[in-house]
Amino acid sequence: MSGGAIAALIAAGAFLMLVIVVCIPIYRLRFTVDAATQAINDLNAQARPLIGNVSTSVENVNTALTQVHTTLDGVNLQLMRVDTITGHAANVTANVANLATVVTSAAANPLVKVAAFSYGVRKATSQRRQASDEQQVRATLKEQQATEKQERRSLRKAAKAR
Repeated sequence: MSGGAIAALIAAGAFLMLVIVVCIPIYRLRFTVDAATQAINDLNAQARPLIGNVSTSVENVNTALTQVHTTLDGVNLQLMRVDTITGHAANVTANVANLATVVTSAAANPLVKVAAFSYGVRKATSQRRQASDEQQVRATLKEQQATEKQERRSLRKAAKAR
């Protein structure tokens, strides 16, 4: 054998050693890949029912949202009706206020006159009674004074006669 053949045999042996050294981690890596594959399969088996449940939940939410949308449309329609009724009520209130103002102004003027007349009658009656009372008091005082004068005269006469 020549030197080149020995070198080729050494190189082939080194290459064989290198392949054996690299095969051990690859062999061990196979177990890791098998475990990862099993974990992915398990995860996939567990995820399918969850995805089905999520899909059902999303469908239920969409149904509920459709019902809410329908309900809100009904509420908006009722609110538009309430707005119309409120507008009509405001118009009626304004008309009633105007009518009340007209009635008040029409009735207030004669009522003021009647009130003023009745006040004048009461005042005149009160003054007449007061004047009548004063006249009676004056007459009574004059009678008392006249009676006192006569009593004094009669006392003087009686005193002189003694």
